[in-house]
Amino acid sequence: MLKTSHKRKIFVLCVCTCMLLTGLMFRMGYLMVCCSEKYTTMAQELHERERNIKAARGRIIDATGTILADNRTVCSISVIHNQIENPEEVISYLAGKLDLSETYVRKRVEKYSSMERIKSNVSKEIGDEIREKQLPGVKVDEDYKRYYSYDELASKVLGFTGGDNQGIIGLEVKYDEYLQGKKGKILTITDARGVEVSGAGERRRESVAGNDLYISLDMNIQSYATQIARQVMETKQAEGVSILVMKVKTGEMLAMVDVPEFNLNEPYYLENGAFLTDKQKQEQWNAVWRNSCINDTYEPGSTFKIITASAGLESGLVKPEDHFFCPGYIIVDDRRIRCHKIAGHGAETFVEGTMNSCNPVFITVGERLGVDRYYSYFRQFKLLEKTGIDLPGEAGTIMHKPENMGPVELATVSFGQSFQITPIELMVTAASLVNNGERVVPHFGIGVKSSDGREVRKFTYPVQEQIISKETSATLRMILEKVVSEGSGRNGKVEGFRVGGKTATSQTLPRGSGRYIASFIGFAPADDPEVIALAIVHTPQGVYYGGQVAAPIIRQLFENILPYLEDRDYNVQGEFNQ
Repeated sequence: MLKTSHKRKIFVLCVCTCMLLTGLMFRMGYLMVCCSEKYTTMAQELHERERNIKAARGRIIDATGTILADNRTVCSISVIHNQIENPEEVISYLAGKLDLSETYVRKRVEKYSSMERIKSNVSKEIGDEIREKQLPGVKVDEDYKRYYSYDELASKVLGFTGGDNQGIIGLEVKYDEYLQGKKGKILTITDARGVEVSGAGERRRESVAGNDLYISLDMNIQSYATQIARQVMETKQAEGVSILVMKVKTGEMLAMVDVPEFNLNEPYYLENGAFLTDKQKQEQWNAVWRNSCINDTYEPGSTFKIITASAGLESGLVKPEDHFFCPGYIIVDDRRIRCHKIAGHGAETFVEGTMNSCNPVFITVGERLGVDRYYSYFRQFKLLEKTGIDLPGEAGTIMHKPENMGPVELATVSFGQSFQITPIELMVTAASLVNNGERVVPHFGIGVKSSDGREVRKFTYPVQEQIISKETSATLRMILEKVVSEGSGRNGKVEGFRVGGKTATSQTLPRGSGRYIASFIGFAPADDPEVIALAIVHTPQGVYYGGQVAAPIIRQLFENILPYLEDRDYNVQGEFNQ
């Protein structure tokens, strides 16, 4: 007979076993009833293989309705190790069809992974041929490759995309959230070995195309400005040429050229790329892609006299009829600062001094203003703030701090030297001073529509009113029109149109290097400006004066685009609304 202690142990063991079995039953019941959906999904996912379907990126459409950035259908070729029945056949066929080495293909075919990509951006024709071959384990998925209709046109404005279809530079990255779209998925059922179950089919979640971006850039104006810039760069053997064109009253950018530009369909191409290290390649890419119109600053020279003139006129410290005398230089502290005309201009009014681009006249105006008042106008004109243009990487003005501006710094700033500014900042400030004092925001983006034409968003840009009085703005326009009709900017004159503007010739650092920047800013019609343009030529060879090198650029540009704008009389916002 069992002892009482043994009976107790057996009883406890039976009780524990019953409790354990009861607990397991409850647990199984809970899992089967309450968690069935969760574990069914997990089991399904374990036996499903997922492949992404790329979304078509939204198009970029200019003011004329021309598609500047679009998509082309291409294919991605991948292999699934567990599904390949004849590795040697797959290796030989794909190597030949895709122009790849057998070593390269073999490494991927023999790699044990859920899916291994062999090659992307394969033409649809070749992709279809590979699909028709029906090799087990070889997958052909349709994909999209960004395509730019005009290669180099507006390359630094549009920007380009990377391998996963995301924006890299320019408008492509600025408006990436609208353009990108949503990826889709293909789900196929596999067994425990990872082999697709025949007859199980596949589940698809279709991709959603990105939205179309409508921009103010006009490809006709951009094309013509690019043509002029290339001609000047070649004839003057210049390092670079920039041309910006903007609607004065709205800030809509019609063109932004910065040659040399690059092929958007081959953005990573470098002529000597095979001999460069990765670091050197990156440095060269950054230089090639850099947009000097917004990313770089320069000494503007005499075009900045527009700002000095505006401050002097607005403050009442100078009037158009005020008299000055230029002996060819002016003494500031212990410095003799020369005028570009060594013999001097002699007696002249302020209007004549502006027409002559006389340094002593503007240094005198700067002295009358003084540092504090002059600086207050910089702030009032928003000159020390970024313009807010819808392109990445905008640089800011590099100006002396007020406490560091002595008499010499004040003098040099007054005629556009010893500080730096971006071309876009200079043009926008000048536009705001001649358009009755309304500070506009330069921009390309007008609005976004879905792929089926529904309006998603219309962009708005605030206008800062009255940074200068309408009276001062009218006086400034009158003076700058005389600069073109009778003064140093006469090479910017356009038959049949009233044009105002200002020339500049600035020397790059270090002084005495013999390197100059020639520029001209012009607007039309002079009495009621609609369009403004800025041309900058970096290091022209031979004659380097702004009036002889840059003013003819704007004249040639205006001769063609002013009649065009008159005939079209288009409104970009109106085009978007249609």
